[in-house]
Amino acid sequence: MKVELAINQEGFGACTVYREEGDPKCSGVVNAAGESRLLYHMKRILNAEGHRFIKTRMHKHGHLMSDMQQYIYDRHSGIAIYNGYWQIRGAEEDFNNDGKTVFAVENLKKEAA
Repeated sequence: MKVELAINQEGFGACTVYREEGDPKCSGVVNAAGESRLLYHMKRILNAEGHRFIKTRMHKHGHLMSDMQQYIYDRHSGIAIYNGYWQIRGAEEDFNNDGKTVFAVENLKKEAA
């Protein structure tokens, strides 16, 4: 799995995840298990590059989102990576079928400033 994180000056960007040879498929609809597994692997890769992401559900941090939506968040830098179209389909569907998926990225600390 290859993860490319791009953030612009305003604190917005995209995180593109590419499926590589030998990567397992992420699947499971109940409790968004497929997307959860994809976010878990993304978190591990980004943390190996020096970030400090945690994976959790958005509403647990006070964001007015569904209690099912998950994201990875680095509370030190304020970077949040999430599926911007999660109510339509899981990010793992694009990852499994097309070999890549794109997540939305926002710097939540920069927005609050």
